[in-house]
Amino acid sequence: MKAKYGRIVLKLSGEVLAGEKGFGIHPPVIDALAEELRGAHALGGQIGIVIGGGNFIRGVAAAGEGMDRATGDYMGMLASVMNGLAVQDSLEKQGLPTRVLTAFEMREVAEPYIRRRAVRHLEKGRIVIFAGGTGNPYFTTDTAAALRAAEIGAGAVLKATKVDGVYTADPEKDPSATRYDTLTYERVIREGLGFMDQAAIALCMENDLPIVVFDMKVPGNIQRVVAGDPVGTRVNR
Repeated sequence: MKAKYGRIVLKLSGEVLAGEKGFGIHPPVIDALAEELRGAHALGGQIGIVIGGGNFIRGVAAAGEGMDRATGDYMGMLASVMNGLAVQDSLEKQGLPTRVLTAFEMREVAEPYIRRRAVRHLEKGRIVIFAGGTGNPYFTTDTAAALRAAEIGAGAVLKATKVDGVYTADPEKDPSATRYDTLTYERVIREGLGFMDQAAIALCMENDLPIVVFDMKVPGNIQRVVAGDPVGTRVNR
């Protein structure tokens, strides 16, 4: 088994790292994720990771509670750095070389994001964790994943979720919902399918970046998606 894509960006939600607790960081979940990534890394492809901060705070939710949206988003970016450091720690315990690059300077804990530096780390076989979103409020980490993937010349964006792909409706609320095997960017935008925000979809479409949406709770799925197995839902032209 070999990597289908020479270079990928894996998008993880912060909520995934909380496990069943629903808040904060659950070390056994991160350790299991690191083991999965070790298998994917062994396939030979280059791996970048973008992690959200929703296990601590989401700017949109904070704004709904009366907090300034920009303030909430900045707090979420800081939360994503904490998540990135936690994942780095677990990956290094698995013997995997990593670097955390942040969208804003935090030199005491991570390197500032510089595109050429990120590419060089990837070329040396290091897993690069892109933390801090885009560094700007009002942009989601989905958009950050699409942006970083375009910047570093990735072959695909892999969006790890809690469901096994994109459905016609929420499968938890509608038992009749069916899963798509493939979708076009245009159909996703036209039908308002909400697995990623519209800005991220448009950026992927503009740069011809395939998106694969899959269930990360299934053991071995990350490795299978990196290998190009037909897992989840694939979005392209």
